[in-house]
Amino acid sequence: MKKQFLMFTAAAMLTVALAGCSQPTHKSSAQMGYIGEDAAKTMAVTAAQVDTNQATFSGVSLGTKDGIAYYEVDFTAGNTDYRYAIDAMTGAVIESNSAASQTTGTNGTAAAGASNGTTAAAQTGEVDEARAKQIALDHAGVSESDTSFLMAKQDYENGVLVYEVEFYVAATGSEYDYEIDATTGEIRSFDYDAENYNAAKQNTASASGETLSEADIRKIALAKVPGATENDIRMNLDRDDGKLRYEGKIIYEGMEYDFEIDAYSGAIQEWDAESVFD
Repeated sequence: MKKQFLMFTAAAMLTVALAGCSQPTHKSSAQMGYIGEDAAKTMAVTAAQVDTNQATFSGVSLGTKDGIAYYEVDFTAGNTDYRYAIDAMTGAVIESNSAASQTTGTNGTAAAGASNGTTAAAQTGEVDEARAKQIALDHAGVSESDTSFLMAKQDYENGVLVYEVEFYVAATGSEYDYEIDATTGEIRSFDYDAENYNAAKQNTASASGETLSEADIRKIALAKVPGATENDIRMNLDRDDGKLRYEGKIIYEGMEYDFEIDAYSGAIQEWDAESVFD
């Protein structure tokens, strides 16, 4: 009897020990200080100016990108589909996208003529090729008469229909590449390559051997991203083909900007911007 009692006691202790080991060691969202799914939903519909009672949520998921934790909130209100990326710690909107909903007819095809993978809004001309070009030109601050090789074509990027707009400005030796949302007209990303920009000024400054201070270069870069501060920029001095230039990046409000700036003249030679969530 004593032997059976001891065996029972040992088995019971082993069961308790194993139960303790099976407890999860990861921290919950609340323990991490995250706002939670319900709060993320509220932040999203508020930013979209939609009544919560009119929103139908299709999904809320927690993810991370470049060390940033965020909630991806998908919902539909009226005839519009929304997707928001909400900072899991602060509740700030770091990315948003919306598109006209595609309802399905009785024959199984998308209503409003949205066939062949093209959204209804794009087919009805909400953002056509001419409009996509103008959005890019306005953002670059140039007129069509100043450009050459201006072109735009439709493509898909991560399932989103976009216009890829490209053009060249001979006066500054600058090449521009834009990605425009074909439904909303939102600039999803853009690239600016101006290695020959203001070549005369660069060559004169380079010949003198005098470079701008790092503080001056920082001001030039930060001026391109209103609201960004010294805490958002990182850069270093590099030498290319015997000439000095600063390479760096700015991460601000869910966007990542990569740049190269001539150390002598302060001319921006390359500038690239895209969402940190792409």
